[in-house]
Amino acid sequence: MYKKENSTLILSGSDVCSIVEKFGMDNIMDVLIRRLTTAIKDYDPKCTDVPVRSGFNYTSNYPGLIEWMPLHHKDKEIVIKVVGYHPNNPEKFKLPSILSSISSYDTQTGHLKGIADGVLLTALRTGAASAVASKYLANPHSSTLGLIGCGAQSITQLHALSRIFEFEKVMIYDIDPDVIKSFNKRISMLNLNLEVIPLNVGAIVKEADILCTQTSIGIGEGPIFSHYKGHQKHLHINAIGSDFPGKIELPLALLKDSLVCPDFLEQANIEGECQQLKPEEIGPSLVPLIQNHTAYHLFKDKLSVFDSTGWALEDQVVLELFLDLAKEFNIGLKVNLEHISSDVKNPYHFLLTSVQV
Repeated sequence: MYKKENSTLILSGSDVCSIVEKFGMDNIMDVLIRRLTTAIKDYDPKCTDVPVRSGFNYTSNYPGLIEWMPLHHKDKEIVIKVVGYHPNNPEKFKLPSILSSISSYDTQTGHLKGIADGVLLTALRTGAASAVASKYLANPHSSTLGLIGCGAQSITQLHALSRIFEFEKVMIYDIDPDVIKSFNKRISMLNLNLEVIPLNVGAIVKEADILCTQTSIGIGEGPIFSHYKGHQKHLHINAIGSDFPGKIELPLALLKDSLVCPDFLEQANIEGECQQLKPEEIGPSLVPLIQNHTAYHLFKDKLSVFDSTGWALEDQVVLELFLDLAKEFNIGLKVNLEHISSDVKNPYHFLLTSVQV
């Protein structure tokens, strides 16, 4: 017989959307940014183990990868996100380039406590991570945002950063003119009072206070720009798109002139912007940056880069938030997913119709 605590809470994509609608998109982002900041401040590697993600990649007619990102919060839970990145999805299949699910397991029993669609959750937590990093690295009076790459990630980048900074204008660039044309419509629900200006990459790099790069540039095709002199002296960059060995967005010379802060150093060394750098050329990762933020306060007036490759701690924080809100709003489906026999030593017990004497 199942016990109540053995049920698994499943949050579908529509459930996730319902939670955002009920709680409010700005409230979701504000709470997520606060929770992520607290989680980073409290992070202790003795209590939380986060291995480098692993997976499979393939270069067929539809190149892509599927990876798993695990986290072990000792004596509490294991969180695993399985994520697929397939850059041809939007054009070929009308699907997001990133598809994922996030699950949480009880470490006492191995029971699957909850699983949620991770498409929106990944976009939200990636935006929130940039907001957290920018709060500690960018000039607090930043009023101009640059977005290079205006796909799905750019929307949550703009949303999250606008919760921290009072932007007056956002400058945008994408290789697809239709994506640029649709940008205003796609951000209309954010209700932001700012000017949206399409510009070339060089002009955006030169004028932006904060720059976000979230492109689908191919392996070996980077960087997305080479000339960057003349930029604001306090320019801060959130580099989102480098997520594979050989895939980079930023020029090496710029990185060498910057304080480069990865979210997860071991991973960024393999597939982030940090793969271009020597160890001594890399600054603090996100944890020491925030836990010792006074030591880096002066860099708010200098060139800085947040090397965002994705960190499972972010997935744990966003999943916990949505599971909490799902319970509060009674959203989602509780399922007895696991086969638990009445006789735990006999997996075929359900087949017994009578007892032989």
